[in-house]
Formats: sequence, C-alpha cells, structure tokens
Amino acid sequence: MKSRERALATLNHEQPDDRPCIDFGGSLATGVSAVVYDEAKKLLGYDTVTTVEDIIAQNAMIEPFMLDEMGGDFVLLRCYAPSLGIPVEGFKPSRMTNGKECMQPELYNPVENEQGDLELYGMPRHIDCIHPRRKDDSNDSYCSTVICRCPKGFHSYARAYHPMTNVATIEELDEYVFPEMTQPAYDYYAREARRLRESTDRAVAGLFFGNVFEMGQLYWGYGPFLTNMGIEKDLVMEFMERRTECYMRDLKKYLEAAGQYLDVIQFNDDLGTQQSLLISKKMYREMVKPFHKKMFGYVRDNYPDIKVFFHSCGAVFDMIPEMIDCGVQILNPVQITAEGMHPHKLKKEFGKDLVFWGGGVDTQKVLCRATPEEVANNVKEMLDIFSPGGGYVFSQVHCVEASVPAQNLITCFQTAKGYRHRN
Repeated sequence: MKSRERALATLNHEQPDDRPCIDFGGSLATGVSAVVYDEAKKLLGYDTVTTVEDIIAQNAMIEPFMLDEMGGDFVLLRCYAPSLGIPVEGFKPSRMTNGKECMQPELYNPVENEQGDLELYGMPRHIDCIHPRRKDDSNDSYCSTVICRCPKGFHSYARAYHPMTNVATIEELDEYVFPEMTQPAYDYYAREARRLRESTDRAVAGLFFGNVFEMGQLYWGYGPFLTNMGIEKDLVMEFMERRTECYMRDLKKYLEAAGQYLDVIQFNDDLGTQQSLLISKKMYREMVKPFHKKMFGYVRDNYPDIKVFFHSCGAVFDMIPEMIDCGVQILNPVQITAEGMHPHKLKKEFGKDLVFWGGGVDTQKVLCRATPEEVANNVKEMLDIFSPGGGYVFSQVHCVEASVPAQNLITCFQTAKGYRHRN
C-alpha cells in the first residue's frame, strides 16, 4: 500500500494489508529532538544539516529520506509560527543546544545570561501570534521581556512569561486583545498545504492547536489559572468565550486556506497528569467542553473528510467518553504509563470509536533507558494490542527527548515498519 492509502484506511478503522500505519514526527506532539534526530540520521549514513523547527522543544524538521527510513505515513502542515510567534519561513545557520551545527528560524536569537542559560525575548507585535497584548502596552516593553528560558545543560526551553497573571476581573480582561491569524500565515497555509498534497503520497496532518484550557494556564500561570477556575468562574468563562471566538475565526480561515488538502486536523489541550485528571469531569463539562465541542463540531459538520485529532497527555481514561461526545476521532499521545491508561482496556473500551495515535513504546522508561532489544520487544507488544482490526497509528508516547539513544530511536521505528499484522 502507498502511505496515504495506508493512512486513510487506518483512520477509517480498516487494518492495512501490509504493515501498521506509522507517524514519525507528523505532529508537534510526536516530534523528535534535533539532538537525537541528527545522531540517528548519521548512523543511517546521511550527512545533511538538521533544521530545528520547534523552538521551545528544539525538535527537528523531518526530512523525506528519514520518513522513508522510519516508515512515516504522514507529513505535517507546520504552524506558521509554532513557537513564540517565530515564523518557520526562512532559516539561518545556528547551533543546537549540544553545540552542533544546524539551521534555525531567522528570528531565533537566543541570549546567554550570566548563568549560561539561553533566553528568548518577545517578538515584535506584528508577527507575534501567541500572547495577548494590553491595548495600552508599548511594543518595547514586550520585546525586552524574557519569554522562554533553556537552562544550561538542558535541550529545550520552558515558559518564563505569563502576561495575565494579575488579571482578576472581567474589567481587567477588557484591557487585553487576543492574537488572530495574520495574512502571511493564511497565505502560508494555502501554499504549503497544496505543496504537501501535490508533492508527496503521504497523508497530510495540519496542526491548529485550539487549546483554550492550556492557553489559560499559559496566560495566567498554571496555579493561578486553576485556582481561578474554582473561585473566579465568571472570569474564566468570559476568557474562554473570547479566546474561542478568536479561535473560531482562525479555524474558519485555516480550513478555507488548507482544508481541501488535509486528512487530519490536530487540536491540543492537556487534561491529565501522570496520576489523575487535572480538573474534574464536572468542571470539564461546564467550563471547557462547550468550547471544544464548538471547534470540533465545526470541522465535523463542514469538513467531514478531515479527521479530528485531539492531543491530551496523562491519565484521561475517564474523560474519553466526553472527548468522543465532543467530536474527537483520534486520541494522542496514548500515555500508556499513566494511571488507568492500560492498552488492553483502551482498545477494548474505545477501539471502535477512536483511532489511537501513539502509545507505541514507553518513552519514560524504555525508549530512553532500555537496550535496543528491549525497545523492539516493547514495540511488538504494543502493536500486538493496538493494531488488530485497524484504527491504530504507531508512534511513541509524546515527543522523543534528547536523552533517547539514537539507536533506540532507529530500532523503535524500524521494528514497527517491519511488523506484520497477526490474524
């Protein structure tokens, strides 16, 4: 089978007649650390310069020959500005966090502080598509603010800026304007989606985000926002309503530009921790679900050939019926080591309703620490559980971090590529 044919069969809960459908870096949530990716392709005999596209995670832009090597059946319609408002059009020579040569977006300009940490500052307002801005705020103050920081010795950035931490009333919320899609972004999506569709036989997955719950945590900070959900419900609901209005305008533009070329559209909103849900099902139904349902429902009603992909980490088993009711058709990353996320139980309970995308190897204890043989055994075990009957896209649980040995990464995906379904 060709890649797109295999992918579409899988997304329609049909079992491919040759091998499992595979995603290698076809989602921001299944990305690969540039450090590991660079080492892996050199082991395979390739010597191209690695391009870093996801600034925060420092993940690599996957090259066609690596998709061939790893069996990848999807290509990613990348966000125009996936990190901090930095566009992915135009790259320059740079260095990875391990000091090796790479290409990074032209506007990636980290500054090393006295402790040796790398810091990134706010981008000019006309290209920033991440943070809200105060109506009376000057651009100078934002551009002199540290937005993200990569501690010395680490290989990815962490958020260091929460612009609405002190917003406590709806009147104070009125002082902020939320970002919306720019014309350059719209033009990019139309152009790039068509190019991907016409230049490859792989399925095309578009990344939209639409994360109302996570965005509140980004804007206020995790603790303050979760506290506000409990004691300032009106404020949070008003924020989510306004943010979703902006998302809906962007979603319509996005699909107008790229919808005819997409097979999958990806939404993100983490609802779980390793041990439990972040919020109760009751709170989700009242405060988050209406906005998810509005966005997912728009896609289902107007673009029925595009599958709705939802990324939520953690122990979300009990929330899955709510997700399905919202219109979710694909669940990622299938965090098999989280509480209650047992592969057999997931497949039995929800395998007819959901495509599982991920969960193909334990990234916390196996992929980063085990031997290649143990990695291969874990991959085969998960494929034996998830692949029968179709509806399974193989990928690791979330992104491949810099601690993963390159040989383990190769073994993982080449094992999946060589796997044959059991009757």
